[in-house]
Amino acid sequence: MIDSGLDGKVALVTGANHGIGAATAIALAAQGARVFIHYLQLPGDPSVATEEPGEALYTAQRARNAETVVREIRAAGGSAEAGEFDLAEPDAAPRLFDAAEEALGGVDVLVNNAAHWQADTFVSTGEQPIDHFARPIETLTAESHDRHFAVNSRAVALMMAEYARRYAARGATWGRIINVSTDGAAGYPNEVSYWASKSALESYSRAAARELGRFGITVNIVSPGPIQTGYIINQHVQHIEDQTPLGRLGTPEDVADAAVFLASEQARWVTGQLLHVGGGYRMN
Repeated sequence: MIDSGLDGKVALVTGANHGIGAATAIALAAQGARVFIHYLQLPGDPSVATEEPGEALYTAQRARNAETVVREIRAAGGSAEAGEFDLAEPDAAPRLFDAAEEALGGVDVLVNNAAHWQADTFVSTGEQPIDHFARPIETLTAESHDRHFAVNSRAVALMMAEYARRYAARGATWGRIINVSTDGAAGYPNEVSYWASKSALESYSRAAARELGRFGITVNIVSPGPIQTGYIINQHVQHIEDQTPLGRLGTPEDVADAAVFLASEQARWVTGQLLHVGGGYRMN
């Protein structure tokens, strides 16, 4: 049996009320970590009962609180607490860390998973492209740009800075930061602000790895390919599977296992790296 070294560590996972964040929180707890689950309930009806992937399911999942995830972790014998914060607010990071420390103690593992997504485009005339849910895509504006960068890059940078400050203050010598990007961060049409903000996240991550390594902190990036978090409609599944060497659609658990590896003792000599987790859908 491999000992991950995570037993008793405190992990803070953002955006963990559903999808990749929830799976990562559950996976870390299974390794003995005590997990603080950050979430933000977005507009929608969390009680919508459907298993059909698409806008209704995806919206319902994002509108949930973290109670289900907390209960699952505790039912398996793990330790979990949760708190709701809007990471678009500039002062969210210190308040979130305060809550996590009060509940569980100093944070050892930080997983920045929370993200804002809204399709936008440079196209302003003629026929507008459509998003995953067959809705017209809005033209890029200052507001659409800023909404993405506030959560997907600024909040990540502020969370890492807050983590590093508190880490140093308590004299810690072991730390892990895992930032969740996307395999289209180099640039992708029709979701231009989302992908660009993830590219900024990757730049911040590499800079943090260089600066924080001497303090015993590793910083790495998980880059998921197509992962079924409720948004990939059935009509698109076959095409994705045909483009994926391992021949299936990814699951949140696939990404969670990679995040657990990067948090583990086995990844002690891995930092500043981007790990594609997509069954070979995208390769370096």
